[in-house]
Amino acid sequence: MAELNFGYLPGDSFFHRLDARVKLIGLILISIATLHARMAPLLLLQGTALLPLFRIGLSPVKILRELRYFFVLLFFVFAARSLSTPGEALFSFMGISPTLEGTLMGLLVSCRLLLIALAGMLLMATTRTWEIKAAVSRLLAPVPFIPHARIGVMIGLTLRFIPIILHQVRQTQDAQRARGIETRGFFYRLTRLMIPLMRRTLKDADSMAIAMEARCYAEERTDPQLNAEKRDWAALAGAISICGFVILL
Repeated sequence: MAELNFGYLPGDSFFHRLDARVKLIGLILISIATLHARMAPLLLLQGTALLPLFRIGLSPVKILRELRYFFVLLFFVFAARSLSTPGEALFSFMGISPTLEGTLMGLLVSCRLLLIALAGMLLMATTRTWEIKAAVSRLLAPVPFIPHARIGVMIGLTLRFIPIILHQVRQTQDAQRARGIETRGFFYRLTRLMIPLMRRTLKDADSMAIAMEARCYAEERTDPQLNAEKRDWAALAGAISICGFVILL
C-alpha cells in the first residue's frame, strides 16, 4: 500500500519528472485561481487534481485518511459560513438558523480550500524535499532584500519535520492507548498528548541545530541543479491557460 503522511512518494510519473519550480508556480496559480473560481470550475479542477493522485498509487481511502483532520476544519468553515451569512433561513432549531446563501457560500469556500489541499498533496507526493528547497531558493533569488537561501532552508527543514512530528504523534497515542488513557476525557487526552509532543519536537529541533553547527553549516551552499525541459514549459503554459480559463468563467 502506498504511504504518504505528507511526504514524498517515490515514482516515475509525469508529475514526478516535472521541475519543482514549475510545480510550485502551478500551486501558486491554482491558489490564485480558486479565489475567483465558481463551483463548476472548482469541481473540474478537483477532478483534475485527483486523477494524478490516483495514478501515483493513492487510493480514495488513503486520500481521505490523509486529509481527515483537514475535513474537520472544512466542516467548521462550512458551519461558520452557513450560520453567519445573512439570507433566507433553511430551518431553525434551538436558535440555530443556517441560511441558503450561507450554505452555498460555505460549500464554495470549502471546495476552494479542498482544491488547494489536493494540489499541495500532489506537490508533496511527487517532489523531494531538497527539490522544494532548491526551487524556493531559485525563485526568490532575483527578489532583492530577501534572504532566499535562508527561506529555502527553513522551508526544507519544516517539510522534513512534518513526517517526524506525525510519527511522534502516532507513537505517543499508541503509548497512551496501552496505558488506558482512552477512558479519560477529551481535554485530558489532548493535554497529555500535546505536552510530550512539544517536548520531543523541541528536543529534536535542538538536536538538529547542534548537528548543523557541528558540521559548520552555512546558508550559501551549492544547491542541486534544476533544469527545465520542454515538458516543463508545456506544463507551465497549460497551468497558466487552465487557471486563466477558470478565472474568466
